[in-house]
Amino acid sequence: MTLADVTLPQLPVLGSHMACRECGRHTDAVAMFLHGNPTSSFIWRDIMPLVAPVAHCIAPDLIGFGQSGKPHIAYRFADQVRYLDAFIEAAGIKCAYIVAQDWGTALAFHLAARRPDFVRGLAFMEFIRPFARWEDFHQSLTAREAFKIFRTPGQGEQAIIERNVFIETVLPGSVLRPLSDAEMAVYRAPFAKPDDRRPVWRLPNELPIEGQPADVSTMLEQAHEALKASVYPKILFTGDPGALVSPAFAQTFAAGLTNCQLIKLGPGAHYLQEDHPETIGHAVADWIARNEVSRAA
Repeated sequence: MTLADVTLPQLPVLGSHMACRECGRHTDAVAMFLHGNPTSSFIWRDIMPLVAPVAHCIAPDLIGFGQSGKPHIAYRFADQVRYLDAFIEAAGIKCAYIVAQDWGTALAFHLAARRPDFVRGLAFMEFIRPFARWEDFHQSLTAREAFKIFRTPGQGEQAIIERNVFIETVLPGSVLRPLSDAEMAVYRAPFAKPDDRRPVWRLPNELPIEGQPADVSTMLEQAHEALKASVYPKILFTGDPGALVSPAFAQTFAAGLTNCQLIKLGPGAHYLQEDHPETIGHAVADWIARNEVSRAA
């Protein structure tokens, strides 16, 4: 059975279900992997087995993504928060190392701000933050103009829901190596029909840019303040040139945090897991192992 054929186990969550990918022995150490838009737990497939020797690894498909359900909700950031909280409770996770990218980082930062005792450590990359200006959002002018279209009523729906550009263009265009036909088939599968793509369309409209949407901006401003005040161990992975996070910005950001290691992955854009799974996996495993030794001591 190839990875593309795997049917993930599901947990009942808030009247729907969330799928999750798991590996590793059940130990006191848990590593929870949070993906972004428009991917799924599949993006962690080559990373989790490398972390499995030191932690029980679990990666949910966010609601509306991957093999999780698609209930009739708005798919706003607050909805993703609500469903992730319910998933964590259903899975019985009491505390975890969190490994996150893209919207997974926004969920991780928000979770850590509300429940600091839940987080043993945080490894993150290509992260979401409040962007004061459009110029701060993405290093590529072409990408910024595309996201302005995604946030324009009518045009955004046509691009993402009707033409499926997030899957067909944004995703492969943000990975340096060519994604195989089999890999693209897995990423396409949850969004075969236009109506399936509403969760993908919603998230670009939730990006906190120039203070809008106001509620998401406030939530993430508070989460980032909590991140700056936190003392739990952290890793920030950065690619060159990156997309949301340049190497120079990553260095400055990591230096402003307590107990944060910066790891430069080399060439990479947004979906760094697809270009550097071995480096990320081994680094996270070594980091967890070191921190578990420190905790035991």
